Amino acid sequence: MKNTNAFDLIVIGSGPGGYTAAVRASQLGMKTALVERDRLGGICLNWGCIPTKALLKNAELLNLFRKSEEFGISHDNLRFDFSKIIQRSRGVADKSEKGVAFLMKKNNVATFSGSGKLAGKGVVEVYEPNEKLKETLSASRILLATGARAKALPGIAFDSKRVISSTEAMILKEVPKSLLIIGAGAIGVEFAYFYNALGAKVTLVEMLPRILPIEDYEVSDLLARSFKKSGIQILTESKVSSLKVAAEGVEATIQSAKGESSSLKADLALLAVGVTGNVENMGLERAGVKVEKGRIPVDANFQTSIPGVYAIGDVIGPPWLAHVASAEAISAVEGMAGLKERLKVDYDSIPGCTYCQPQVASIGLSEQKAREKGHDLKIGKFPFSASGKGRAIGETEGLVKLVFDAKYGELLGAHILGSEATEMIAELGLAKNLEATYEEILKTVHAHPTLSEAVMEAAAGAAGEAINL
Repeated sequence: MKNTNAFDLIVIGSGPGGYTAAVRASQLGMKTALVERDRLGGICLNWGCIPTKALLKNAELLNLFRKSEEFGISHDNLRFDFSKIIQRSRGVADKSEKGVAFLMKKNNVATFSGSGKLAGKGVVEVYEPNEKLKETLSASRILLATGARAKALPGIAFDSKRVISSTEAMILKEVPKSLLIIGAGAIGVEFAYFYNALGAKVTLVEMLPRILPIEDYEVSDLLARSFKKSGIQILTESKVSSLKVAAEGVEATIQSAKGESSSLKADLALLAVGVTGNVENMGLERAGVKVEKGRIPVDANFQTSIPGVYAIGDVIGPPWLAHVASAEAISAVEGMAGLKERLKVDYDSIPGCTYCQPQVASIGLSEQKAREKGHDLKIGKFPFSASGKGRAIGETEGLVKLVFDAKYGELLGAHILGSEATEMIAELGLAKNLEATYEEILKTVHAHPTLSEAVMEAAAGAAGEAINL
């Protein structure tokens, strides 16, 4: 009899990397299986990217109502139903999961529910939650796309009640009166914005000198100023040296870079200090797949230390971004198929986005990094306070900042703080990919009035030809 559990490719993990890999493999003629232990779509669609953006939209809308007087619109008794906010977010996640299920069916990808484990050359065993063997699959190639999970701090463990991760922060029963957020990267900053908008007293603690420390210093500083204006307390160059949990909440000891200690009490503490790869209970040791510090090292073709076993996405390390995992998925699968013109991931041109308000988006080198690399620079800036569209829609916070190489005029980096920054960055990603110069961006006619005109105006500033500033 023909073995119906024999495939050309088995993908373990169905997040943006895993399900993208499965679809592309099927498009290229591979018989493909997808193994998922939880919900199709992985963390991103169910507990990360998508449902958090649904929550943030609620916060944005609430803040817009609060300034409606600026638009000549008044209201009485503004209130919100937190349970419905959470319910809406979960509904968005459910629809996303169904969307992935539809894609698998459409592309003839066989899906298996359970935990996939390597069990010999080209063999994957699928187990039920009680560790009972459910299926045995075989394939010439196996792709690991198991993602990552929130990382705890030494001496500070998650209890899912008082010390929580982003997952618990998305499904709280009520808005905490006070919230301590440890870590001011994208996750910490987004939840600070969300819970501040809903009335929580938020304290954001970051070890490094700035919030969003990987962003351009000017953008980080302007966002910090905006956050402080909204009532968020920011403690940079500080760390939580201890955290005690009590029935009433948590009590943290916070130590500054100068060695000064202070005590802070809050209802909850949210740890947002990064992630670590899901490398456990997958049979990696038995299969001989090398693991280093919570990640799986891979070569340029995304192959692990074992031939025929590949890995992509968060499980192979930073940058921990859904769109990176999707790009790596396509690159890896096209490589397996032998495509000569396969997608090659340019890690120097990966857009980064933070979805608070004002939003933050960037690509390429910051001004500081570009100078450290020895570039002579031309810097172009344009504030949204000078944007006609920005004034018209009441969104004048932030700026576009473009970093160009002075010798050749090539775009090295782009940094945006503003209302639609995460949408606007796509134009600059294309410009960087095509090695565009400030002259080429400036000579590209932009529609008026739009926020995107600020990109053209910033390029004009670098060229010394600013019109509206």
